[in-house]
Amino acid sequence: MGFVDPLTAIIVSFCFLGLMLYKRVNLGITLNSTALLLALLSINWQTIPTIIYETSVDLRTISVVLATFGVMLMSQLYKETRVINDLSESLSRIIKSSKIVSSVLPAVIGFLPVAGGALMSAPLVDTEAERLGLKPEKKAYVNLWFRHTIFPVYPISQVLIVTAALTGIAIPLIIMRQIPVVIVMIIVGYFIGFWKVSNPKNKENSDPKSLNSQMKRFLIAFSPILTTIVVVVCLDFSGFNLFKQGFDVLTATFIGLVVLIVISKPSLQVFEKPFKNWGIYGITSAAYGALLLYNITKAAGISGIFENLVTSGTIDTILLLTIVPAILGFLTGSPLGGISIGVSILDGILTSFSPKTVALFYMSTYLGYLIAPTHLCFVFTADYFKCSLGKVYKYLIPSFLISFTTTLLIYFLG
Repeated sequence: MGFVDPLTAIIVSFCFLGLMLYKRVNLGITLNSTALLLALLSINWQTIPTIIYETSVDLRTISVVLATFGVMLMSQLYKETRVINDLSESLSRIIKSSKIVSSVLPAVIGFLPVAGGALMSAPLVDTEAERLGLKPEKKAYVNLWFRHTIFPVYPISQVLIVTAALTGIAIPLIIMRQIPVVIVMIIVGYFIGFWKVSNPKNKENSDPKSLNSQMKRFLIAFSPILTTIVVVVCLDFSGFNLFKQGFDVLTATFIGLVVLIVISKPSLQVFEKPFKNWGIYGITSAAYGALLLYNITKAAGISGIFENLVTSGTIDTILLLTIVPAILGFLTGSPLGGISIGVSILDGILTSFSPKTVALFYMSTYLGYLIAPTHLCFVFTADYFKCSLGKVYKYLIPSFLISFTTTLLIYFLG
């Protein structure tokens, strides 16, 4: 046994996790050190090396870590080869509505799942939002909200990859339950972000030849991402159950990388540059840290505490699928941390996971994280547009409440 009881251990570790994230320590270091702290406090020290070893050699861990590395490598190659510029610029020229451009571009840039990535779309949104005459807090809201509409339905989102690996539910099955929520998020974001705002009338119309050229440019730039998504879906519905070990995303990401290399033809110097970026290794180690934290949380018997509360009627299972993960996401500002702790808690209470329960749990964690003051994209966006978090919350809280209510409705209706 450890030095303290499981509940005290998880509270101390949780506070440590929040402090590390608040100090903006690398996510990989944060999750791994939190897992080790929890282990030192709650379990027999002699078993710690065994848990680390078993986590490290597990096929699921290996495939998830490699898939995460592949996704991050693709993100960096998109930047280094400037294919992401083709993607955003062509889309901006195809779509003439400043409102739509302001909402679509952050989501498109969101295909690159990098920490604090809202800074990449902020200058693009700023240009279009300025034409619309939006206030700084409205600009920040639009950039933050629309960037995060894509991830609940994005098959190579790191959080979705880890969630699928921990619960054993295929990514497409989770996504299908979350599509209605994302649609509502988009509608709500558009309504709140552009209420009583008129599109400027001075955008030039492109001739058909130019439009066709830009469309071709967009499709070529988008093809690596599209290929990856299609391969993930096809593999998950193939019947081979590759998702249970995470081989679906790993295979799809490798194929997407090949397509990106073929269309961008990077020089050796450009290709090598992402490997020298320590950010890739930080996010990759975060995937390992999330799985290690999950295994240590299970070994510490944290789920037993909540299992007793559910059995005694003190706490309802629905609360464990909604309020608890939302709080975890909000307090940590880390969906990975919230997911890994939350799933280990539910593992001892639910007889099995289903797409229905996983989608509810995932969206609750995700929405809590989205509005967290420790959420890097939130902090960076507010700083870029020079407005306080409080002013952005004026738009963010209603959006959160409507999206959260929709998540609950989807769960109860089906």
